[in-house]
Amino acid sequence: MSSEIRNPQLWQDGRLKIDWVRHHMPLLNGLEAEFRQTLPFKGLKVALSVHLEAKTAYLCEVLAAGGAEMYVTGSNPLSTQDDVAAALVQAGLNVFAWYDATPEEYEAHIRRVLEVGPNIIIDDGGDLVNLMHTEYRELIPNVIGGCEETTTGILRLIQLNNAKELCFPMMLVNNADCKHLFDNRYGTGQSVWDGINRTTNLIVAGKNVVVAGYGWCGKGVAMRAKGLGAEVIVTEVDPIKAMEAVMDGFKVMKMEQAAETGDIFVTVTGCDAVIVKEHFLKMKDGAICCNAGHFDCEVDVAGLREMAVEVKPARKNIVGYKLDNGNRIYIIAEGRLVNLAAGDGHPAEIMDMSFAIQALSARYLVENRDKVSREPGSMVNDVPLEIDQEVARRKLAFWGCEIDVLTPEQRRYLFG
Repeated sequence: MSSEIRNPQLWQDGRLKIDWVRHHMPLLNGLEAEFRQTLPFKGLKVALSVHLEAKTAYLCEVLAAGGAEMYVTGSNPLSTQDDVAAALVQAGLNVFAWYDATPEEYEAHIRRVLEVGPNIIIDDGGDLVNLMHTEYRELIPNVIGGCEETTTGILRLIQLNNAKELCFPMMLVNNADCKHLFDNRYGTGQSVWDGINRTTNLIVAGKNVVVAGYGWCGKGVAMRAKGLGAEVIVTEVDPIKAMEAVMDGFKVMKMEQAAETGDIFVTVTGCDAVIVKEHFLKMKDGAICCNAGHFDCEVDVAGLREMAVEVKPARKNIVGYKLDNGNRIYIIAEGRLVNLAAGDGHPAEIMDMSFAIQALSARYLVENRDKVSREPGSMVNDVPLEIDQEVARRKLAFWGCEIDVLTPEQRRYLFG
């Protein structure tokens, strides 16, 4: 076993966090028990790069219970929790991550989990897959396949696949209904406001909240902002999503206009340069900006720093930038994922579904390694419907909910 973590002595605090979420993740509980019996990953190395907090740690332990030799790192320098990393090392897993890693340290940790020659890759944002394809191509024959957690990562995969450069099968976990319909909407909606509220200690009610992007994550953020009493403005580039926002009761306008009225700005687009210099100049004194997209490029923090005549911390995890017009713009968590860099991420019950899909998709790849296409241009795979429905059935059963079943006559009526 090897590791590179900040402080091994923190493991007891991390273990408390992991044990807490374990009690609230019944789907993973069931899979852990099954995997201990069947050992689907026996003899296999799994490289995982996901936000390294308690829920991710429990997924790692579930995979390890199934026989996997785990090599774990984080997917964001500010979302790794050092006590959780220490607890995983104490439990016998290989962990390479620490909070507030420099770009060089972050990349070095990713390299450590790839250098072992993994058989399964579990990625969040595409950093593992990207580095494997650019600098570790000699290890690609070892890879059975992988799973991608996020919209951003899937976009990168699709680009690789369309160019016929993706070299092993990848499961598009984020496209599964039991992932994006719940994780992206309800998980992001709650965890973003948890991060904002605990960091700012300011009221949301009565404020103008600007949500950039109205995909599933944006829908959740806007819905929760409305519930907290805010006036919500949505900015979009997709006319259909913009129509949805209007019919959901929100104002829709260009960012250029929204910048003048917003009090709190949340970017949730997965794109680059969503809030930039010309927008900062239009903002009110005291405007707060944060990002809930995967990468820290949606809010142009570097551009804001160049414009500022004064930069200083305003509160833990908040930096204030004074402009030459006298206004101050505040950035939470350096423009990184606010729900993880300034909070604990999605609720455990939500990640229970997302990580159950991850675990079952990884098992599917192992069990179907000779059936999943390895033809160039055909390497991206949707999560099979039976996995999605299995997760839904397990969750409903835990809630004590029963649903109807089609009669044979109804099946014939619907499907012939």
